[in-house]
Amino acid sequence: MNLRGERQMDFAYQAVYRYMINLINEVTLDSPVKLPSLRQLSTRLNVSISTIQYAYSLLEKEGRVYSVAKSGYFAWPVVVNPLIAAEGDLLERLYAAARRPGMVVLSGDEPTRLGSLDSALLTLERQLVRRHPSDLQPWSQPCGVWELRAALAARYTSSPTRCWQADDVYIGADLRGVLEILIDVLGLKGNAVIVESPCDCLILRLLQAAGVRVIEWPWQADGSLDLATLEHLLLREQVQVVLLSSVVSMPSGSAMPNHERFRVAELLDQYGCWLLENDSYGELSFTSCQTALRNLVNPERLIVFSSFEKVLGPEAPFGYVLSRHLSSALQRQFLLRAFRLSSIRQRAIARLYQSGRLDQHLETLRQRLREQAEGMSLRLDARLPGRVSYRMPVAGASFWLQSVEPVDMRLVFQRLVARQVVIAPGELFSLSGLHHQHVRLSLTFNGHPNLDIALEALAQALTQAQTD
Repeated sequence: MNLRGERQMDFAYQAVYRYMINLINEVTLDSPVKLPSLRQLSTRLNVSISTIQYAYSLLEKEGRVYSVAKSGYFAWPVVVNPLIAAEGDLLERLYAAARRPGMVVLSGDEPTRLGSLDSALLTLERQLVRRHPSDLQPWSQPCGVWELRAALAARYTSSPTRCWQADDVYIGADLRGVLEILIDVLGLKGNAVIVESPCDCLILRLLQAAGVRVIEWPWQADGSLDLATLEHLLLREQVQVVLLSSVVSMPSGSAMPNHERFRVAELLDQYGCWLLENDSYGELSFTSCQTALRNLVNPERLIVFSSFEKVLGPEAPFGYVLSRHLSSALQRQFLLRAFRLSSIRQRAIARLYQSGRLDQHLETLRQRLREQAEGMSLRLDARLPGRVSYRMPVAGASFWLQSVEPVDMRLVFQRLVARQVVIAPGELFSLSGLHHQHVRLSLTFNGHPNLDIALEALAQALTQAQTD
């Protein structure tokens, strides 16, 4: 099968997507099915690996497939009943439930559901293809095209002493890919890393799969972090790397006040620790009063990672790293990975940065997210009075709810699946058994006809699953 005959190469991912949908729908087993690798599909369909990656990214966001570190992509068949495997891996069960037709999926955190730049990206790609028809895919830039690297370096530069160059930026296929490289380059296997908790389940599972000893530093109920606990951990444990969010921690939706950020920076410098900063949500704060942690810490012990997907949309799945050090090791790892990324799409993203279009988009998106959060808060107060507690998020696209009464949250999850509603239990965001009374709930459901019914179902499930 040759997909290069599509209207343009930049639309080949759509054909790959349709092919994969048909492939998944042919599955008749009732257990997870391993899907072809990126390279296998690239060879089979005669398209680039980055095109396959786009299609898989869309399928993963839709809950049709899920990925396992170092194992590849898996899919649940349409006919599977997730109630059968009530004691199985919770994340797999969540993916399976979200995969079923007719489900109200409240488990995600997808800001760009309220507005993406997918259309703008495709328009820019068409323009670039017309202008540069003979220079579509120069594969000699394994760390990303210079234009996009320079745009990111400029955006992250905040002062003459906190500046970045294009050579400090590395572009990978997705966030998973760049995180796996960072784990290797930093030599984290077998070593301890302090991570704020709750933490993104992808990050946690990658660290776990790599044999990293994860030490969780939990956010407290009042939306603060205990700095004395951090100092105690740094004093007691042999920790060289601390993984924290730049501005806002998700899914808790909390942000440290600036004076606490200064203290964290002091502690990291005092104990000689590297900051591995997660900037995935750094552009999605509802207010601009927070100072990014990277602008306070020692720049000689700083690495930043993020992706474009949370602010641009699923058409921009690339992940990226900023590091002024370890350049030889990073270049080697990116070269070995051989990410075959579309140069046209990277250049289109760069144009969004350079033209100011991204800033306009972000202003609108943040406003929509804030309004949606306010509306969801009213719904939660009306539909779940006295059943959950929460703090208003200050960024992102989700609420972090805590059950007022002790409940079996897995049972809540299971009861809701039976009523065609999917939530994300809090235990997914911890490796040490924290957050069993919490749940992440998406707020990007503007005008969804079943939202009130789904929230009423959640209220009933919380009552029925009480453990006292």
